[in-house]
Amino acid sequence: MATFLYKLGRSAFRRRRLVALLWVALLALAGVGAATAPTATSSSFSIPGTEAQRAFDLLEERFPGAGADGATARVVFKAPEGQKVTDAAHKAVVEETVAALKSGSDQIVSVADPYTARAVSQDGSTAYVSVAYKVNAMELTDGTREALKQAGHEAQGKGLTVEVGGDALQTMPETGAGEIVGVVIAGFVLVVTFGSLVAAGLPLLTAIIGVGIGVSSITALANVLDLGSTTSTLAMMIGLAVGIDYALFIVSRYRAELAEGRSKEEAAGRATGTAGSAVVFAGLTVVIALVGLAVVNIPMLTKMGFAAAGTVVIAVLIALTLIPALLGFAGDKVVGRKQRKGAASGDAKEEKPNGGTRWARFVIRRPVLVLLVGVLGLGAIAVPAASLEMGLPDDGVKPVSTTERRAYDMLSDGFGPGFNGPLLVVVDGDKATADKTVSTIKKLEGWAAVTPATPNKAGDAAMITVVPKDRPSSVATEDLVHDIRNATGDDVLVTGATAMNIDFSQKMNDALVPYLALVVGLAFLLLTLVFRSVLVPLKAALGFLLSVVAALGAVVAVFQWGWLGGLFGVEQTGPIMSMMPIFMVGVVFGLAMDYEVFLVTRMREAYVHGERPGEAIVTGFRHSARVVTAAAVIMIAVFSGFIGMTDQMIKMIGFGLAVAVLFDAFVVRMAIVPAVLALLGHKAWWLPKWLDRALPNVDVEGEGLARHVEEASAEGKPDLVKA
Repeated sequence: MATFLYKLGRSAFRRRRLVALLWVALLALAGVGAATAPTATSSSFSIPGTEAQRAFDLLEERFPGAGADGATARVVFKAPEGQKVTDAAHKAVVEETVAALKSGSDQIVSVADPYTARAVSQDGSTAYVSVAYKVNAMELTDGTREALKQAGHEAQGKGLTVEVGGDALQTMPETGAGEIVGVVIAGFVLVVTFGSLVAAGLPLLTAIIGVGIGVSSITALANVLDLGSTTSTLAMMIGLAVGIDYALFIVSRYRAELAEGRSKEEAAGRATGTAGSAVVFAGLTVVIALVGLAVVNIPMLTKMGFAAAGTVVIAVLIALTLIPALLGFAGDKVVGRKQRKGAASGDAKEEKPNGGTRWARFVIRRPVLVLLVGVLGLGAIAVPAASLEMGLPDDGVKPVSTTERRAYDMLSDGFGPGFNGPLLVVVDGDKATADKTVSTIKKLEGWAAVTPATPNKAGDAAMITVVPKDRPSSVATEDLVHDIRNATGDDVLVTGATAMNIDFSQKMNDALVPYLALVVGLAFLLLTLVFRSVLVPLKAALGFLLSVVAALGAVVAVFQWGWLGGLFGVEQTGPIMSMMPIFMVGVVFGLAMDYEVFLVTRMREAYVHGERPGEAIVTGFRHSARVVTAAAVIMIAVFSGFIGMTDQMIKMIGFGLAVAVLFDAFVVRMAIVPAVLALLGHKAWWLPKWLDRALPNVDVEGEGLARHVEEASAEGKPDLVKA
């Protein structure tokens, strides 16, 4: 592989204008596709194989035209202290609002008058107007949303407190300045690392081009493939981070090759052949982790994984082709001014031990101490993960500054905490079956209200609404769902947002072990191939599990318990998003293996060239620690930038990935890994002879490449020696 990538890098360097033109053309093509594609009209959420999904499908089949998947809104009215919404003046305002809503948009299916729909609280202080739409939230026009907001705004100034809730107000997540700050920090780190603006600019430029192509392609295909609004955000988040990192490693190796006196083209070829091999395998682990999300069998998660994996593939291809091409354009400017002056004057200063060297020697001297501190420290941070409560975000976790959150609270105060999470019971049978179901449910505990059955036109199905006593995410509400399912027959199905959440969480839990086995198993085989060792991949996998559990512990502490919540903009604590554990396992595993590959391949390279295990660890750190540190800081900065977004899910993902990279790069890879390797010594690189014979030699260390170059030089090819 190293020889093939070496030739690819040299070819891209020589034909740099063509390579650059091709990538710019791809970016322009993707941009035109995104600009001309119709707006994504759907971000449907389905959970195949669950009871909640079967109930939803039955609802759509037996109640056609009811807008089962349509957006909904609630305009909530609250009277001043001591007054009631049934007072004549207040009633007139509410009825004016109902009329305004009905005439406000042709996308509306129905607007329910609270006085005829029994939507007034028992104490008369609160009422709400239910609005149902023909289409889902992403298909609502700006005019429809504006009419909804305007109706509430006009009523607000007439003596009532009015707030609007529901998914009808759902829009694309707002981006904050944090993403820009993340890129700026990445640029600063690159300048400090390379001492050259040109060298620092190359990874940023290529990462932006890669993300531009990936996100534009997702936007262009969003309508056709039914991609959700968070898909492009995730692709941007991961694509930007790995794009910068992969380019960083190639550029760093290129500068090292130049420092050894090689010509620019030869240095580009060798950098692509050696560091490029590590990039390919690091990228493969990320792709495996993301594509592996398909085993969960939730279409939305599968699409997110494939879209992000596609962006990673683009980042790898750009690192292997566009970076060598741009290095050809950069010339001597890719090297810092001090290095250029030193090379010009012929100074050859003895290389002093750098920070990586000093740290590696410290770890080798005290491996047990470093190992204990690292493991116990991450173990302590992981403790909150034992209290993990999972759920899907609703208006109750939004900031109190939003109208959706205030409407949520007003409904809870007026109608009870369970009112925001009603259960929808769908009966596949006649009226007698439906009435029997109502009687059965009323014998159970935990409900606040059970409506009479509403049959469909054909009389072969009915809907029953059950309002729990407790809040939607409570254990009592979950017990009520299970009790209804156990007490009724197979022809009675429970759905609604709360039931969907329960089923979704269960599906996530059931899929976690198979997913871990698939991803860790495939990556173990891949790393065994790369390192030609059994214990090194095993240690890599165990270290990952430690860092990801610690990261989950930090997420629980901040988003569920509220520790340091104000620092990260968490205004309301609540359950952790159901997909967070399995999602973090997938993404963090791929990213964690990046550092493992880049750091340990340099150690193995030194070991196979005759250095003792301890010396090889020091050599690996001397060459890679600075660059891996810079890469980790960049990735943390990029992910942290997404903490500033308004969307709670994106905020949580950004925080979780940032702390996971922090733990994995600086504690696991920089401390625990060298400590374990120091304790294992030669055994770390042990591989059974039969397995050694069976595994193909991918030549990540570049031994085959070195022989290829020597043979070419012996044949008198002048372009392989110093220019």
